[in-house]
Amino acid sequence: MAENQYTNKVVLSSGETLIDLTGDTADAAHVLKGSTFHDKSGAPVTGTCAYDSDTSDDTVAAAEMIAGKTAHARGAKITGTMPNNGAVTGGISTKTGQYTVPQGYHDGSGKVGITAAEQAKIIPGNIKAGVVILGVTGNYGGESIKAQAKSATPSFSAQTVYTGSGRVQEDKRRVGQADRHDSIEK
Repeated sequence: MAENQYTNKVVLSSGETLIDLTGDTADAAHVLKGSTFHDKSGAPVTGTCAYDSDTSDDTVAAAEMIAGKTAHARGAKITGTMPNNGAVTGGISTKTGQYTVPQGYHDGSGKVGITAAEQAKIIPGNIKAGVVILGVTGNYGGESIKAQAKSATPSFSAQTVYTGSGRVQEDKRRVGQADRHDSIEK
């Protein structure tokens, strides 16, 4: 049997055991990194344990963690500073409108959309026929305009001008003798 070059047990002359490493179960993986101990043979061993992970090359920053949450990185405890915005909602009410999403954490249930007032305007009758806006196909064909020729003789009294369907406009007109320009008084 090979002789142990290390001392793993010390027994006094009185028979009392002062040190006995033969039953020790410690190993390098379970002793802190850089700490020295002796295994059950008495041989010196340096620990390799960095707890549950080595954080020396972690890259997390406080601004990347939700405010109040903690973690360890680069051997130090870090407390988060990122705002927890939960469910963020916003609305867009103009054609060029934008919504700026606030910096921070979002829980995924927030929504941004066109405001109800603007949605109510996006109807087929307000959109040119054949044009599709936001999934709504227009059917507006434009109103027919029937131009009618009417004549009125300038006078100093009120005049009523009629179309075939009824009274359209009533106004007073004066003709100036010097400049011969019409003017309307209301």
